[in-house]
This record gives sequence, C-alpha cells and structure tokens, in this order.
Amino acid sequence: MELFRIGFLRFTVIDILDILAVYIVFYQLYLIMKGTRASQMFAGLILIFVASFIVQLLGMEGMTWLIKSVTTVWVIAFVIIFQPELRRLLVQLGQTRLVRAIAKEREASTIDEIVKATEILARKRYGGLMVLPGETGIRGIIETGVPVRADVSADLIVSIFFPRTPLHDGAVIIKGDIVLAAKCILPLSDSPHLDPSLGTRHRAALGITEETDATVIVVSEETGKISLVREGHFMGRDYDGERLKKQLEKILFERSVDGKPSKSGTLLEKLLAQGKGQTG
Repeated sequence: MELFRIGFLRFTVIDILDILAVYIVFYQLYLIMKGTRASQMFAGLILIFVASFIVQLLGMEGMTWLIKSVTTVWVIAFVIIFQPELRRLLVQLGQTRLVRAIAKEREASTIDEIVKATEILARKRYGGLMVLPGETGIRGIIETGVPVRADVSADLIVSIFFPRTPLHDGAVIIKGDIVLAAKCILPLSDSPHLDPSLGTRHRAALGITEETDATVIVVSEETGKISLVREGHFMGRDYDGERLKKQLEKILFERSVDGKPSKSGTLLEKLLAQGKGQTG
C-alpha cells in the first residue's frame, strides 16, 4: 500500500520499515566504532553506499559499475585493516540481551541433560567421569580419546558409560553443548595427601583440575555417589541432582562475571579468528 510519493519515488509501509532498519543498523555500528580509528573509514563506506543507491535510482550504469568496484575493494580493505575493531564489535553483539538470552537457554538445557545423565549413572552404579573445560586448552587430552562431536543428551552420556561399551573406560569431554570426545585419558594426581580409598576416576578428576581450570563430575561405580571437582579439590562428594544443577549454574555465572566469554561470545570471536588461520 502506497503511503506517499517524493517525485517519481513511491513509498510503502515496507519501504519505511526497511529504511528504519538500515538506519538503526548503521547508527548502532557507528556508536560502537565511534572514537576508534575505524570510524572515519566507516563513514566513508556509508557515503559510498548512499552514492551507489542514488546512481542506481538515476540509472547511471557507468557510475554504478564504478562505485560497485570501489565498494568491493573498500569492504575488503576495511575488514583486513580493522580486524581488531570488528572482532570487538562481534563480541559486543554476542553480549546483547537477545543473544545472551538464547545462550543462557542453551546452557540451561545442557546442564539439565548433564544432571539427568549423572542421576541415571548414580542410580545404576555406572562409573562416570565428565570434564567441562574452562579457558585452559585441553586439546592434547581430547586427542587421547575417541571423537564424538554430538549434541549433549542424557541418553548419549549414559550409553557411553554403559559398562559393556568400549567407550565407558575414560573421560567424556563436554564443551558448551557438544560432547567432543569419549574414552579420554586424564593425568592422575600425585598428591601425597590423597585419601587412599580414592579410585582412579577421582584421582584423574583431581589431576586434570590441578593442571587446568576445568570442572569435573565424577560418579562412583562402587557407591553411586556424585562428586564435583574443581581447582584440584572436591567441592563435594555426595551431590544430588538439585545441588549439582545449582553448583554448575553458579560456576557458569562466575565465569561470565569474571569477564570470560560465554559460549556465544566465543563463537562470534571465532568468525574473525578463523580468517587469521587460528583454531579454536
């Protein structure tokens, strides 16, 4: 439905919404880049886009071709020269309320699946060892196991630790909402002050948390008790599902407050990091 005309241009409701959306996007980008060395080049890029729009309306084919060619070079140069600013922009976008809400919902779902699996393992007296990495890389440990790369689910975790499966002996690595690997070998703690009654799983949990900032969930095959290990010590050795869930939520909250990127932020940062040949 036509709202009004300006000369030969006709404007509909969709056109107005489209213009507003473009304005909001560019204005927010400008606010983020304001005061940085990228702001002036960004302003020049906007002028080129405006000029391109005008010459296309006027049907100036030669100028349209020229501006499109310049725009392509300008955009590539902008991305290469101002990669740090763009990376910071993506991180900020990843910290918006909508993205954080989506990430929080996914984290909550992942925690629910982990807790559900842990309760089943405890009830059935299946031994379990689940590692939730922090910021410290554990690629070497992941490579000792069998790649899984599947969405976290209680059924998957329980099936891995079923005593008759070839993957049950070792640790499962869970990063974000993905089970990265199973049957991973962890370093054992060699502390002389350990309780002699501790089994291999508990010693492995202590060992990995002494060397990294990972959080480890252990289910005892003998007693069915659930333990949580962090920073080289037991946070508790007789958790129920509710307590475990609250503790895991608290740990994730502490990481975000400390300024460490959540899963959403990390993924967004990788979009530019991959352009430099980095690996996550």
